[in-house]
Amino acid sequence: MNAALPTATAHALPLQALDPAQWLRAKPLLDENWIHAHPALARALPVVLARDVGQDWHKAGTFRHHLLGVTRTLQLWQQPEDVKLLGLLHSVYGNAFVDLVKFDASSERSQLAALVGEPAEQLVYEFCVLSRAQFVQKVLAGAIEPDGAVLLNHQGAPRRVEPYTVAAFIIVSMADTIEQWFSWQDDIFSSFPQVPQRPQKAHWMASLWPGPMRPSGRMLSQIASLGLALQHPGLQGLLPMPPVFANCTRGLSAAADAAAASLYWSVIQQDQPLTDLDVATGVLEQAVQLNPWVGEPQMVLAQLYLSAGRDADALAAADSALQCFSQWGNAWDKRVQWDAWVAWTRILQQHARNGNWPERLDKLNNVALRPE
Repeated sequence: MNAALPTATAHALPLQALDPAQWLRAKPLLDENWIHAHPALARALPVVLARDVGQDWHKAGTFRHHLLGVTRTLQLWQQPEDVKLLGLLHSVYGNAFVDLVKFDASSERSQLAALVGEPAEQLVYEFCVLSRAQFVQKVLAGAIEPDGAVLLNHQGAPRRVEPYTVAAFIIVSMADTIEQWFSWQDDIFSSFPQVPQRPQKAHWMASLWPGPMRPSGRMLSQIASLGLALQHPGLQGLLPMPPVFANCTRGLSAAADAAAASLYWSVIQQDQPLTDLDVATGVLEQAVQLNPWVGEPQMVLAQLYLSAGRDADALAAADSALQCFSQWGNAWDKRVQWDAWVAWTRILQQHARNGNWPERLDKLNNVALRPE
C-alpha cells in the first residue's frame, strides 16, 4: 500500500495576517450609501447620477457601478479628495476607450469645476483627453523623467504630464482596471495597452458578452507593474501608496498571473476530482503560491479546509482573503460583487473560529453572520 501523502499546512503558503486598521477602513464601505459620509463626493454624485450613468452599460455592470467601485477603492487607498473625485468622474468627458460622454468638454468644464474645484476638474479633463494607452505604455516601459513627469504626444505636439498628475493617473488606472477587467476584456482588448484591430465577425465567440466571466489571466501583473512605477524617486511621497502588492513593492509575473487564474478556475469549473478534497485543495494552494495578492482563491481554499476539518488552516486562509478584499475594495472574480465575497469570507472566518462548519450540505443554506 502506498504511504499517505503529507498534508501541507496553510502556514507554508504566502498568506497575509488580517490588519485590523485595514479592515476597519473597508467595513464602512460595505454600506451602499457610504459615499454620503464624504461631503465632496456626496455633492458630486447626484450631478453625475442625473446624467443617467445608472442606465449605461459598462463592462461587468453599469457605469454607475463602475464609477462608485473605482471611487471605493480610492477611498480604501486613502487618496486625497481630488484623486477620489477623479475616480468618480474619470470618464465623464469621454475617452478613447468608451463613447460615454456625460459632460461636454467644450462647454461644461466650468460647470464641473464649480462643483468639484479646478484642480480636480483639471485632472478629470486630462485623464479623458490624453491618450491613456500611450500613458500606460510609457509607464510600463519605465519612460518616466527623473523628476517623475511623463512626456506624451498629444495631437501631434509634445505634452508634459506633471509628476503629481502622473502619480494620480497611475493610481486611478490601477483602481479602474481592477474594478472592470475580466475574461471578456482579456479577449476583446487582448494585449492592452497595445490592442490589435481584429474583425469582430471572425471572433464572434469572443464578442459574446459577458462570456464565462473568468477572472482576468493577465491584468493583475500589469496592475502590479503600474504600482511598482510609483516607487520612482520622482513619484514617491506625492500620494499615499496603495496597500496592494505589499504597498506596491512587489511584482507579479505574467506567467504567474496566468497560471494562478487558470488553476483557480479549474477548481471553480469542477475540473478536478469531486469525491475527495485533496486534488482541488492542492491546486488552489498552488494558485495561492503563484499569486497571493487576491482573496478569492484563498477564500475558496478556506472553505475546502473547513470541509476537511482543518479549522486553524481555514482561519489563516480566511483572514488572508479578508485582508486582500480589504486592500482592493473590488472583486477579482466578478461573478459576484465585492461585498458578497467579503460576506462569505466572514462566514468562513466565523465558523473556523468556532469549529462548527455544517456537516450536512443542506445546512449551508442556514449559515448566518453573528454579531462581532
